[in-house]
Amino acid sequence: MTNVTVVGAQWGDEGKGKIVDWLSERADIVVRFQGGHNAGHTLVIGGETYKLSLLPSGVVRGKPSMIGNGVVIDPWALFEEISRLEKQGVRISPDILKVAENAVLILPLHSNLDRAREEAAGAAKIGTTGRGIGPAYEDKVARRAIRVCDLGDEEILRLKVDRLLVHHNALLRGLGQPEVVAGELVAALLAIAPKLLPYSSPVWRDLEAARQVGKRILFEGAQGMLLDVDHGTYPYVTSSNTVSPSAGTGSGMGPSSVGYVLGITKAYTTRVGEGPFPTELNCAIGQRLGERGHEFGTVTGRARRCGWFDGTLVRQSVQIGGIDGIALTKLDVLDGLEEIRICTGYRLGDQVLDYLPAGMRAQRDVVPVYETMKGWSTSTHGARSFDALPPEALAYVRRIEELIGAPVALLSTSPERDDTILVQDPFSG
Repeated sequence: MTNVTVVGAQWGDEGKGKIVDWLSERADIVVRFQGGHNAGHTLVIGGETYKLSLLPSGVVRGKPSMIGNGVVIDPWALFEEISRLEKQGVRISPDILKVAENAVLILPLHSNLDRAREEAAGAAKIGTTGRGIGPAYEDKVARRAIRVCDLGDEEILRLKVDRLLVHHNALLRGLGQPEVVAGELVAALLAIAPKLLPYSSPVWRDLEAARQVGKRILFEGAQGMLLDVDHGTYPYVTSSNTVSPSAGTGSGMGPSSVGYVLGITKAYTTRVGEGPFPTELNCAIGQRLGERGHEFGTVTGRARRCGWFDGTLVRQSVQIGGIDGIALTKLDVLDGLEEIRICTGYRLGDQVLDYLPAGMRAQRDVVPVYETMKGWSTSTHGARSFDALPPEALAYVRRIEELIGAPVALLSTSPERDDTILVQDPFSG
C-alpha cells in the first residue's frame, strides 16, 4: 500500500472535497500541506453538506487529521470553522486534529493589508480572497512571521510583534490605513493561545511515527496547480506551491512519502477571479455549464468562469506535478450537449504551441485550438460503472486520457460520494 497525494490539476474548485472524503475511508491520516482558509472543500455525506476551508476533510469522518507547517493559519477562522462543524454534529478535539507548531499565523493585519492593496490596485488587482494569505506568506519568507509555537512564550511573542510592526505599520501608513498597536495585537494573540496550543504538535514527528508503522497517509492539497506561485498563471496565482512535491515540504516528510499523485480534474474548466483563461465561454454554453455545475466559490460565493476542457493545460499539470492518474469530476454537467469541444493546443501569432507560455502577454493572447466531439443525450448522473456510460461519454473520457498523458483512476458522476467509478485504487499504487 502507498500514501496518496491529492492535488487540483486546474485552477481549483475541481471537486477535491468529495474525492478526499471518498479516499479518507481507506486512509489512516489526512494532512493539509499548503494554503490557508482561502480554500473551499464541499463534502456531501448522507444528504448533509459540509463546507471546509482550513480543516482537513478527514475530520468530518473522525479520521486523525493534521495541518502541516506549509499551511498559514488564521486561528480565529479555524475556531469559527470548528464551531460551525460542531453545530452539525462533528466533534473536533486535539485527539482528532493536530496543528504544526512551526506553522505561520495569519493575523488581522494581514487580511486588512490584503484588502487595502487590492483596493489600491484598482484595475490591476489580482483577485485575492482578501483573507491575508499572501501577506502571511510574505512575512514567512521574510523571517518576521508569528508562528504557532510563539504563542507559548510571551516574551518572545512581544519581541516578534514589535519587529513585525516595523514593517507593517510603514506599509499601512503608505496606504493611508490606521497603524496597528502592538499591545492590542499581543493581547489578542494571548487570548487565543489557550485555545490553539492544545492542538499544537511537531506534526513532522507524528507523521514519521505513523509512517514507520505502515499507516496510510492522505495528503490534501488546496487550490489547483495552475495557481501555483511558480508554475501557475503568475501573477494571478496563490502564494504557495500547490504542486504535489509540496506535500513533503509542507508536512515535514521526505519526497518519497508523497506516494501516488492523484490530480482532480473537471470534465470542463472553471476559474474564480482574475487571470487568463484561454477556453472561457462568454456565451449561453458557458452560462449553462455554470448553472448545471452550481459553479459558485465555496469561500467567496463568486460565480466561477466556465469553459471547455483544456487538455493542454491539464497535460502541463500532469507533467509538472508528476500526476500518476486523475479523478475526473462533473462529467454529468456535460449531459445533453450536442457537441463538446476540447482544447488540444494554442495559436500565438504564427506559432502553434503545445503548452501555455509563462509571459503575461502571451497568456493573454493565445487562441485555443479545438477538436469537436459528439455529445450525448443519455444522463450520466449517478453512473457507477463504465458500462453505464453512453458510448460518446466514454469516448470523451478516453480522449482526455490520450491528450493529458494520464489515466482516469476515478470518475465522479455526482456530488454524492458513492457515485464514483473506481478504475484504480490510488492506495494500491
